[in-house]
Amino acid sequence: MRQRAKILIPWWISFVCLSTVFVAAMVFIQSSAASAGAAVSSAQAEMLPEAPNFALKTLQGKIVHLSDYRGKAVLLNFWATWCVPCKKEIPWLIDFQKQYGPKGLVVLGIAMDSSTHPIENFTTKLEVNYPILLGNQALADQYFVKGLPVSIFIDRNGRITDQLPGAASRNFIENEIHLALENGAASTPK
Repeated sequence: MRQRAKILIPWWISFVCLSTVFVAAMVFIQSSAASAGAAVSSAQAEMLPEAPNFALKTLQGKIVHLSDYRGKAVLLNFWATWCVPCKKEIPWLIDFQKQYGPKGLVVLGIAMDSSTHPIENFTTKLEVNYPILLGNQALADQYFVKGLPVSIFIDRNGRITDQLPGAASRNFIENEIHLALENGAASTPK
């Protein structure tokens, strides 16, 4: 029988070769995932659900339609004067309207109180700088609102980018605002 000749390679050469192959494979996998991720997010944007249009009255009696804000990013905030977490978020929403309004954000507060008097008192006291609309259960059902607060983020093309039930951190809300502003920005005329 013939015996095979064994080639002895020092262990460190094997280690270097295997490490190089491993690093190259990881770089390839990461670059493939990054380019696939960009394609997926673009495709996902096309699959976002359209926000249901509505017609609601402001505290002053003016009728407002969601479609009036097409081309802007919208933050719908369902709230009530008796809701403690809602009261915590409203000063943030005032700040966000100041900061991001010039960039195309519109905050719409949808008050779910049964009477306008507490809404007027509360919004006047806090100097709310965005429209307050008088909500109803039919609209809450359309947007699947089961408790308060609920924030719904809508991009410039009228698609829902996220729905946030319950209280959230200021940073989380701000990140969602950024996403709503960025989504659809390229296809929106300036």
